Amino acid sequence: MYFLLMDRFLTFLENSAEKKLTKRKRLKAYAKGKKRTVLGEIWSWVDALIFAIFWVILINQYLFQLFVIPSPSMVDTLNVGDRVIVNKDSYGIELYPAGKKVLTDTRRVQRDEIITFYNPEYDSKGPFFDVLSQVIYMGTLTLVNIDRTEDGTPAERLYVKRAVGMPGDTIVFDNGNVMIKPSGEDGFEREEDFRLSNDLAAGPHRSVEAEYYSGLEAAATLTAYQERGLGRIAPGSLYRDYSILDGTQYNYIFDRYEYEKERTGTLASFNPSDMHLRSDHAEYLNGIYVPEDHILPLGDNRDNSRDGRYFGAVEESSINGRVVGRFWPLNRISSLADNR
Repeated sequence: MYFLLMDRFLTFLENSAEKKLTKRKRLKAYAKGKKRTVLGEIWSWVDALIFAIFWVILINQYLFQLFVIPSPSMVDTLNVGDRVIVNKDSYGIELYPAGKKVLTDTRRVQRDEIITFYNPEYDSKGPFFDVLSQVIYMGTLTLVNIDRTEDGTPAERLYVKRAVGMPGDTIVFDNGNVMIKPSGEDGFEREEDFRLSNDLAAGPHRSVEAEYYSGLEAAATLTAYQERGLGRIAPGSLYRDYSILDGTQYNYIFDRYEYEKERTGTLASFNPSDMHLRSDHAEYLNGIYVPEDHILPLGDNRDNSRDGRYFGAVEESSINGRVVGRFWPLNRISSLADNR
């Protein structure tokens, strides 16, 4: 049924394009016998441009979309500025930009696929602007993005990450490392071992050396002391551990998730009777459970990625498509369909 509908849709696109081109050919033949004017010439170019943009938008919306990697969250699999091709019908057909999907029952996300999905933390400017900005972005082949944040930088309407957690999984994080308890299993397994035993991609990694996490944890603990007005009595060992970051390229909050886990744990230890503080810290200790019809997306660059650790699992219906290839830069052209 799915492939029959897609075949009909593609046939519709082909027939429509053929009719449009045939009509243009007839008009051009008719115009040969008439005197050409500047206005007519301009309209001819405008008509051709509108026609091209229309079909670019249709192809981007229903078949393949181009996407520019905006952040280092997927380094080294995908670098900032890489341009990729996203298969839009991998998980169903999206009726309009950011709209409802159909034909999704048999098109489910598979573990480790590189996916694009709508940012759960995106600050919407209204449905009209959301659709308009996506249409312009697709119609200009990703060259124009009118969706900007308050500081003028392009807003990240779409994220690209790897589908790591599947329905029923529980994921725990510790110092940039990931522990996975798959659905139906009793214990946790190191992600590296899990990937090796299941023949998954080796792309996910920690880019910061392990010893620098002691400095990160010391910084978080010192912050908790200062929040309680106890900075003067903080142990000297914390300052020594924190000093390991001096002169390095790392900001002390290179891993915000680990930083917050340590900070909330220290605050809870100051007042064990404060159930709110204990609950905040328990969320980090217990990890993230992936509900039915959800996926936990994570960046391959685990020390520098705004991903599911912060906004949780995302609904499969919000997943835009699957990254299948990179076409820019030219020296990095490659297929990504099997990068899972």
